[in-house]
Amino acid sequence: MRNLKEKKHIRIGIWDVAIECFLIIIAMLTLYPFIYIISMSISDADAVLAQEVWLLPKGFSLGSYNLVFENSEIWVSYGNTIWYTVVGTTINVVLTLMGAYALSRKEFFARNGIMIYIAITMFFNGGLIPTFLLVNNLGLYYSRWAMVLPGAVSAWNLIIARTFFQTSIPDSLPESAKLDGCSDISIFLKIVLPLSTPIIAVLIVFYAVGHWNAWFSALLYLGDSTLHPLQLFLRKILLMNSPDLLEGMEDAFERVAYAIQLKYASIVVATLPIICVYPFVQKYFVKGVMLGAIKG
Repeated sequence: MRNLKEKKHIRIGIWDVAIECFLIIIAMLTLYPFIYIISMSISDADAVLAQEVWLLPKGFSLGSYNLVFENSEIWVSYGNTIWYTVVGTTINVVLTLMGAYALSRKEFFARNGIMIYIAITMFFNGGLIPTFLLVNNLGLYYSRWAMVLPGAVSAWNLIIARTFFQTSIPDSLPESAKLDGCSDISIFLKIVLPLSTPIIAVLIVFYAVGHWNAWFSALLYLGDSTLHPLQLFLRKILLMNSPDLLEGMEDAFERVAYAIQLKYASIVVATLPIICVYPFVQKYFVKGVMLGAIKG
């Protein structure tokens, strides 16, 4: 009997080691693109041109970052993206939480019919041209609000938040609060929201990442370059090789090297801020996703 337990323990130990090794390999494969991009952006221009960089930096140079930050257009784009992310995420989270809480209450007679209607929008939409015509007829074309109002509520996020409220907020809490004379708004603001930190963090991350990475809506609705977000500026650099950023460079080899590095430096500049936010909401993020999705 003892030998069987020892063999079983050894077998489990081997599997644990194999799984850990597999996960380490996956993590390394996932991290490699990030390391490579950062290394390319800070390596010496000659090493980049000679294709000597494959993992760690070769030499050290911040010339590509200087070119990026010296351009005034990127600061305008940065400001626009921050505006779209902050304002858009605020609108998204407020409307999603309000709608999800209302649809989670059993006493709301129309909740099932509304949920069916919302679920249908996950499979069918109006199409690109009707959406463009709607935005234009609402007077949002060439306006900042075209980036935040058309997608004010995500059906998927609304369902996750609704499931969270159903599984994490006992019916006895609102009922007892009503007996004490609280209105529905007071219950939502003073009781429900303080208990909903995990799902609020999840919604903030989901919506903020979406707004930070948004570029297609800007391409459709914002013809004025002063309203363009950062991702549209990044697209310009990646596709057009940034001829305006390389003005004044007479050395052809230097222009080619910096044109390559500019792409990687711009990617780092565009993605680093949103990556830095994640560690602060990670613990709430995992808890909120588990409660809002698995229990549903």
